[in-house]
Amino acid sequence: MAERKLLVLFGSQTGTAQDAAERIGREAKRRHFQCRVEALDSYDVANLINELLVVFVCATTGQGDPPDNMKMFWRFLFRKNLPPGSLCQLDYAVLGLGDSSYPKFNFVAKKLHKRVLQLGGNPLLPVALGDDQHDLGPDAVVDPWLLALWDKILALYPLPPGLEIISPDTRLPPKYSLHYLAEDSPHPDGGLLQPTAPRAVPSELHPFPARMVSNQRVTAESHFQDVRLIEFDVTGSGMTFSAGDVVMIQPQNCPEDVQQFCQLLRLDPDRRFVLKPTEPGTSLPPLLPQPCTIRHLVTHYLDISCVPRRSFFELLSYFSTNELEREKLQEFSSAQGQEELYSYCNRPRRTTLEALWDFPHTTCAIPPEYLLDLIPRIRPRAFSIASSMLAHPDRIQILVAVVRYKTRLSKPRRGLCSAWLASLSPEQGDVQVPLWVKKGGMKFPADPDTPVIMIGPGTGVAPFRAAIQERVAQGRGGNCLFFGCRQKSKDFYYQAEWEELVTKGFLTLFTAFSRDQEEKVYVQHRIRENHRLVWELLSSGNAHIYLAG
Repeated sequence: MAERKLLVLFGSQTGTAQDAAERIGREAKRRHFQCRVEALDSYDVANLINELLVVFVCATTGQGDPPDNMKMFWRFLFRKNLPPGSLCQLDYAVLGLGDSSYPKFNFVAKKLHKRVLQLGGNPLLPVALGDDQHDLGPDAVVDPWLLALWDKILALYPLPPGLEIISPDTRLPPKYSLHYLAEDSPHPDGGLLQPTAPRAVPSELHPFPARMVSNQRVTAESHFQDVRLIEFDVTGSGMTFSAGDVVMIQPQNCPEDVQQFCQLLRLDPDRRFVLKPTEPGTSLPPLLPQPCTIRHLVTHYLDISCVPRRSFFELLSYFSTNELEREKLQEFSSAQGQEELYSYCNRPRRTTLEALWDFPHTTCAIPPEYLLDLIPRIRPRAFSIASSMLAHPDRIQILVAVVRYKTRLSKPRRGLCSAWLASLSPEQGDVQVPLWVKKGGMKFPADPDTPVIMIGPGTGVAPFRAAIQERVAQGRGGNCLFFGCRQKSKDFYYQAEWEELVTKGFLTLFTAFSRDQEEKVYVQHRIRENHRLVWELLSSGNAHIYLAG
């Protein structure tokens, strides 16, 4: 009898594709498959020729780009020298997650499906095109597609004699078992700081603990939005970057939320534990020290401020001892309850922590070893670098709008990363922020004579400050900037800097202050007013145009 092994590979940017991949993994376990769920770039793609059954789950980002954690796989798969029949033994299916309001809807999934077919793969089903724009979200497509997929797979790999599909009423074991250490067990030296790899270039797995040098508000106190110019010292990190690159920052939860979470779940924040995988072949979560305290786990790893997904309510329902709460949780995790769940969670942007408040009987019954299955990890946030190494060696500056807005919930919503960064005060001692640098999507012209037209309203001006600093340091002119904001006196970022460069002849600047007069004026009005100059730069100067919002 054929070995019943399934591989689920995902490419995920925001976590939706990973969530779907893990759902397929759970459904596979219920059907007694040996199943591995892995990010595409963690998988050794050379092994693909030996696989018999693979489900690919992939998102599309930006303008039809593959997510970061499948870029290497993508490059390999499209190599010209791969023989046409190399995947002829592979049965596969592709689940795409996208948004039909973008022109390249589910581009990555469609292209992947086609490429595996070219290489001889045998598709079990047409590619599934999940759509964020649908009233019920991507699940409107995913649910029926998965039912059809399991029919196909079970026809090829029937259940072994005497085994039934594990009922949805039965809870699956957790990914890790959690073992508390005795209160008096010796602490490892150096507490919970992880050893960084010697001189490794900083990355997601080895972030650089950068010292925050300054954190200054650059909007007027009377302005509705708090925007910060933040500077980090990256001396000794070995990081290099150019204009258009981004810095990735790993945020953490605020102490009040951590305390509330521990109280709700009746956890002692200072208890230390070690994790052990429940199945061979499962790796431990990267970035979590072993042993670890509950406080460290909740502060640095569990994303208790994210809006919970359907899978959260599904797993939560298994722990419920209260009938009313269990019924509600089961409704939220059913296909029929998705509109209700959207109104409860997504529309008001309710957080995981707030959802746990609403199910108190269930919450205090959550076994701690299930926390890593229940709550996703905190994802890093990307910020445009707003400074050039040529102007500020060993420094990285960013321009951060602190995210804060109202929904129908009484407490204002806050951006996890921006609120955390804004709360840090370098005057009160050493403040360290874990970060690393990533190539950005914007490349500035190598030819020094090519003029550059930059359109950067609001904090969108950040990458252009890096570009202008870099170009000025190289002695390049031909810098034209259209900047827009609400009021000259309140949110005109880098005003003094721009004015100095204009005086020195390095910059042509056009500003639009939308609320400083009766009729609103935006950057597009300034572009239209200066159409002759713009056309001149484009037609005879061969200018490049950049736009950042």
